[in-house]
Amino acid sequence: MDENVVVINDNLSIPLTELQFRFSTSSGPGGQHANRSATRVTLLFDVAQSPSLDEPTRERLLKKLSSQLDKDGVLQIHVQDTRSQYQNREIAIVRWQQLLAEALKPRKRRRKTKPNRAAIEKRLAEKKQRGQRKKERSQQWD
Repeated sequence: MDENVVVINDNLSIPLTELQFRFSTSSGPGGQHANRSATRVTLLFDVAQSPSLDEPTRERLLKKLSSQLDKDGVLQIHVQDTRSQYQNREIAIVRWQQLLAEALKPRKRRRKTKPNRAAIEKRLAEKKQRGQRKKERSQQWD
């Protein structure tokens, strides 16, 4: 990772200046340190307004990450894994990078498959057997 630029994939690099960070106190145990130190990091990235994204990339990210974006198209990642603000900030950047890289991966095309003859015959035999079982169930007993 370069000093000022985060490489997402071969085609996309985003400068760190586009990321915003908010800091707050973490939840959970930790005593005075946790109560006084703002170690929780919230990374904010504006997908809808980012100048680094071309239109097809922006559309893809907005579609893929729609459940994780707010109404303004801002992605938020919260990290409170460690007691260090610096480490949490680095973890947030790595998670953001992985999330974008995963969302931009091309989807594998589905290859049409056809069941082989043995599978078809097996399915039809089981179907016939189930039908026979139901037929036997409904017969009148003397």
